[in-house]
Amino acid sequence: MAPGTGQPGLARSIPVALSIPAIGLDAPLTQLGLNADRTVQVPDNAQEPGWFRLGPSPGEVGSAVILGHVDSRQGPAVFFRLRSLQAGDQVTVTRADCTVARFLVDAVATYPKTQFPARQVYGSHGYSALQLVTYGGDFDPKARSYRSNVVVYTSLAGTPPASHQTNEPDGTAGRA
Repeated sequence: MAPGTGQPGLARSIPVALSIPAIGLDAPLTQLGLNADRTVQVPDNAQEPGWFRLGPSPGEVGSAVILGHVDSRQGPAVFFRLRSLQAGDQVTVTRADCTVARFLVDAVATYPKTQFPARQVYGSHGYSALQLVTYGGDFDPKARSYRSNVVVYTSLAGTPPASHQTNEPDGTAGRA
């Protein structure tokens, strides 16, 4: 049985915040698309992860993807501790429709950039999944980038009530 197959998918709704208690992460989400060369955008702000808006939203059937930086010139970034997650750790995404999609970590994997499993990360597997992606492995000082990617695979475990409600249909009330 595939992970998450016991939970029905949710309707599409823009994700607005990400929480991962095991690593002390609570952050607002930005939206990402594609660069001119058709590669996936990365967040402009090292402290804010971004949701790939051309795929499913977290909770919809399919693979939603959130990307974030591991570090910056200023030090550790939003996904610095992502690689330390373990199977069973909880990840929650608050959505604009005031629902909270709760995911459980299935696995954490590191792949050389040249062997990044795009279909496994971005493709639909018939259930509601959320993949968290950052850089990892060795740093190449000449290229000024990491040689690998860390991917956290999760599956939908439920939808507890949102801890805060908004009056705005886009979920932005009270956000700075």
